Amino acid sequence: MILEALADRQPPPSSSAAARRTFAWIRANLFKSLWSSLVTLALAYLLLKLGLEFVGWSLVDSVWSVGTDTAGKLDPSACRAARGVGACWAVIGDKYRLILFGRYPIAEQWRAAMVVLLFVGLFALSALPRFWRRELLLLWSAALIAIAVLMSGGVLGLAPVPREQWGGLPLTLILATMGLVFAFPLAVLVALGRQSRMLPAVRILCVLYVELIRGVPLISLLFMASMLMPLFLPMAIVPDNLLRAELAIVLFAGAYLAEAVRGGLQALPKQQYEAAASLGLTYWQSRRLVVLPQALRLVIPPLANTFISFFKDTSLVLVIGMFDLLSSSAIALADPVWQGYGVEVYVMTGLIYFCFCFSMARYSKFLERKFGRPIASR
Repeated sequence: MILEALADRQPPPSSSAAARRTFAWIRANLFKSLWSSLVTLALAYLLLKLGLEFVGWSLVDSVWSVGTDTAGKLDPSACRAARGVGACWAVIGDKYRLILFGRYPIAEQWRAAMVVLLFVGLFALSALPRFWRRELLLLWSAALIAIAVLMSGGVLGLAPVPREQWGGLPLTLILATMGLVFAFPLAVLVALGRQSRMLPAVRILCVLYVELIRGVPLISLLFMASMLMPLFLPMAIVPDNLLRAELAIVLFAGAYLAEAVRGGLQALPKQQYEAAASLGLTYWQSRRLVVLPQALRLVIPPLANTFISFFKDTSLVLVIGMFDLLSSSAIALADPVWQGYGVEVYVMTGLIYFCFCFSMARYSKFLERKFGRPIASR
């Protein structure tokens, strides 16, 4: 049996065969006709030209550091001489702390850096299927407590830092992570509520919630949470600005995620519901064990798209006086010494956003390949 199985296997492709397949793909997709060849060559020339110009601007002709004048202040004359020809990365070296950590006290910024590393480590562990166990939830709980202690201080000998001084990348990660962590369970409940036939009142409330939230922009919810909530609640229980912004993000993200989850529930064949009922499962057992696992697999791409969108939408908290990563970059440019060098600062900020968003996009591709197979094939 083993020998027969080995005999049926195809030999591994040689390097020459792989090269021939690559050449055949290029010929079939890029040089199939005269028009296709001309377009390919024109785009290749354009990309090569832009790439060489960007390399020259960002690396060859760029300025990486500047000196100081007789008074000990930074002298950006080298950057002014290279303006229009090369980038001035010296602004990043001088303002990277403000860009990354906002107004967080300089002496305590090691705590904000530890928070960023904790978030990245949690994301990396959570992305590996072999760690998908109950212990991961305990790890998340312990890490979130550690993040709160590091950012707030006031215990274990750490200096207290008010939340008004939180900013930069740690604030962006806190708003995005905590917002989506609480929004996803809300979205699942709302999606199930919209499909409820036995509880029409619940279905109507869920429909009203989704349509109302999706009918207004996020910035309006942030304004309402920041300005109207203190008018309707006693001063003793009014949450601070960070919690109010988090509440607005949770409500907004929950409505959009609920529609994505509802799409998966509707795409699931009716036979899956009938099979769960035939096993004698209760409503919640059938949803937890049969319906939701399959429905969520069908909507991995829209869920990932919503996660990426709301990670970037955290920049809107500027309107209520909070300074995330993008807002901290704008503050860095308020220094008269570095005015006019916003391209370099926003290139760095965009690169940070790109790293997180691209990682989420690639991870969604991995989940789609692993779990997103058609139901009929399983």
